[in-house]
Amino acid sequence: MSKLSEALCERRPVVVLLGPTAAGKSRIAVQVAKCFDTDVLTADSRQVYRGMDIGTDKPTAEDRQGVPHRLIDLADPDQAFNTGWYRQAALAEIDRLYAARQLPFVVGGTGLYIRTLVRGLCPAPQADPHVRAELMNISKEQGRDHLYAELVHVDPDTAARLHPNDEAKVMRALEVHRLSGQPMSALHRQHGFQEAAFAVLLIGLQRPKKVLYRRIEERIDWQLAHGMVEETRALLDRGYGRHLGALKGLGYRQVSAYLAGEYDYVEMVRRFKRDTRHFAKRQMTWFRKESGIVWDSIEEGEPLEHTVGRVVALIDQFLGTLERVTHSGVVQQTAWGEGSV
Repeated sequence: MSKLSEALCERRPVVVLLGPTAAGKSRIAVQVAKCFDTDVLTADSRQVYRGMDIGTDKPTAEDRQGVPHRLIDLADPDQAFNTGWYRQAALAEIDRLYAARQLPFVVGGTGLYIRTLVRGLCPAPQADPHVRAELMNISKEQGRDHLYAELVHVDPDTAARLHPNDEAKVMRALEVHRLSGQPMSALHRQHGFQEAAFAVLLIGLQRPKKVLYRRIEERIDWQLAHGMVEETRALLDRGYGRHLGALKGLGYRQVSAYLAGEYDYVEMVRRFKRDTRHFAKRQMTWFRKESGIVWDSIEEGEPLEHTVGRVVALIDQFLGTLERVTHSGVVQQTAWGEGSV
């Protein structure tokens, strides 16, 4: 495809390909990016960490097939990284692509990253080291369950969408409440995530549950066979402790516990697969609450090129509509389209 016209760039189109883990986003994204001669802007809260490749399922150089992948390897595992920093980095990449008259193409499964990128960032209080230290001490002395119980009390809506073991997000929600006096869920409702910086097409990929769960288990088997345990051991040997948010992510948490002798290999694999299935379910729950997503259902055994063709057709239709009304000014800068194909 040729470069975007200057007039079309002024409409600030952004395409987002989203879906649960193991849905097949990465392979499809590479082919779609080739069709539009653009980069892949990754929206994955785990792939931002350097040295964490197998466990985060980063596409290899071979997998990328020459397509540049941006917004990965942005921080070391012991560096704090949050949604605001992701949004800032992503906006810089999007502006760079507009300057080159290329289509911004965002791909990932971290719903909060995607929401705040296309709909704005909730103005919650910034992190406070004193409050965070206090919460860390509570976790250390009384356990993460105590923190989660406090969150259930002060902000049941946020607690309902978080896993009790997701200590970083539980702490952040408690921090917001202590600093603002309001639940994070209330701040989210007040903000509404209705900023309109872009004309956005959201395309969601979904598979039958049994197929998705099988793909999850097959991917985990591949990760373990290709060095997941060794990668985790190397991170621990470099001094990255299990208390870090990065090492509490799926896979690393279970493998770290196995290496510490808390359970055997078979139990580690069972927990890794179970927790990843639960994670995929939570992802879909999040995405189903988001408005404006055009869902594409991938059938079992369907050739890759069929799915790619449908995604490309949706993007062509989206850009064509924007192009036709560029001079009329009737298209709102918002999510475009809703439904399934």
